[in-house]
Amino acid sequence: MNELLIAFLKTQTCATICVIDDLRLPYCFSCYYIFDMETALLYYKSSLESYHSLLIEKNPNVAGTILPDKLNKIKVKGVQFTGMVIDKTDQWKNGAFKKYHDKFPMALVRQGSIYTVQLHSIKMTDSSMLFGKKMIWVRK
Repeated sequence: MNELLIAFLKTQTCATICVIDDLRLPYCFSCYYIFDMETALLYYKSSLESYHSLLIEKNPNVAGTILPDKLNKIKVKGVQFTGMVIDKTDQWKNGAFKKYHDKFPMALVRQGSIYTVQLHSIKMTDSSMLFGKKMIWVRK
């Protein structure tokens, strides 16, 4: 994975994730996330009873976007991704709770579970380097 892409994902904090509802319509939610570069996983925290969590139980495929925490309206920069929320008992889940709460300790006061998105593809646009510059990563 490109170093600029890794740096971007590690320094941002908020993602918008889209799931599909029972009518096959998109439903989006926003969340704080952390990125694990060694496994290309995103971790986020949510309630098991939330609408999007119930939808993910039925269809774990997701897509999403990550924009810079501080927008620069002149320089377009951001990430689009696809992935799958993987089973909570998956081996990659190990350490997710600690990693997430190390970055967001205030999240300890809220009930919820840590979810894991296995990234399948990422496209980053970064106009700060060259207008419309795109970087693409696909899981092998």
